[in-house]
Amino acid sequence: MIRTLAITHEGRVQTGLNLEQTRLGDYAWIWADFSEPVPEETRLLDTCFHFHPLAIEDCLHVLQRPKLDYYEEVQFFVLHALNEATLQAEEVDLFLGPSLLVSFHLQRQAGIDEAWEQVIRSIEHREGWSGTPVAAAYTVIDKLVDRYFPTLYAIEDELAELENKGAEEAVNTLLAQVFDVRSRLLKLRRTIVPMRDLMYRVVNSTHVQQNREERIYFGDIHDHLLKLADMIEADREMTADLRDSYISLNSNRMNTIMKTLTVITTIFMPLTLIAGIYGMNFEVLPELKWRYGYFAVLGLMLLLGGGMILTFKRRGWFK
Repeated sequence: MIRTLAITHEGRVQTGLNLEQTRLGDYAWIWADFSEPVPEETRLLDTCFHFHPLAIEDCLHVLQRPKLDYYEEVQFFVLHALNEATLQAEEVDLFLGPSLLVSFHLQRQAGIDEAWEQVIRSIEHREGWSGTPVAAAYTVIDKLVDRYFPTLYAIEDELAELENKGAEEAVNTLLAQVFDVRSRLLKLRRTIVPMRDLMYRVVNSTHVQQNREERIYFGDIHDHLLKLADMIEADREMTADLRDSYISLNSNRMNTIMKTLTVITTIFMPLTLIAGIYGMNFEVLPELKWRYGYFAVLGLMLLLGGGMILTFKRRGWFK
């Protein structure tokens, strides 16, 4: 599907243009959005806009690393949107010229839909610098980046819950959840860090921004990506701390169990010795004919067991 947004020289908005029958010079600038295009629509990148073949090839061979290339008067952006369900990156390509913005994406992007509506509102209400292709490109990138935040905030909430579950759930379950969070953070890092590096290049480029105001707007996106990258690193450190804490907790529990078993074994060792002695099958055991021998041996065993328990308790072995 292709949708078009054309701005006349008088500042009016027109939509639904037929690109093959439209002369770009008749308008101040045009935004054409290629969403889930079919091959016939994709060919318009060449036949209508005459973009460089290498740029068109990058559009069709996903997934490219975020980058910025210059082709004569057109700047070519490769951006990454975030699939909130799978946390996989999805490529969004932008062609930015003096009077042209073309967005190309093989999956529908809610961020671009939001940007589309915002650009129309901004132009109709004459808000600031909105009536330029650079402003529209900024809006697209800003909306794509804004959609990174909810996912990362949700992961931070999950980490906060995991931090309080140490004494409630099995350590193996907690460790599995921690490693799952680390895996998702790694996916986000693979998307956000390259975007951060790209925006640093855009902020310092002399080809894209035309004035100081536009540089400030792109710098704001770069600041957001810096914040996101810092959040990811902080969360990864937190998962590492949680992992170490859970492993230490598991080791402590194992040590406690082993100590308890050791104490029980130690108590029963002399009792087992006594029972073993009087369980031997010799004919001559003087105590066997003693009327109170059974009760005396039981009493001795109780005294030994009780004395050992008291001794261990005084030494703090049961703490």
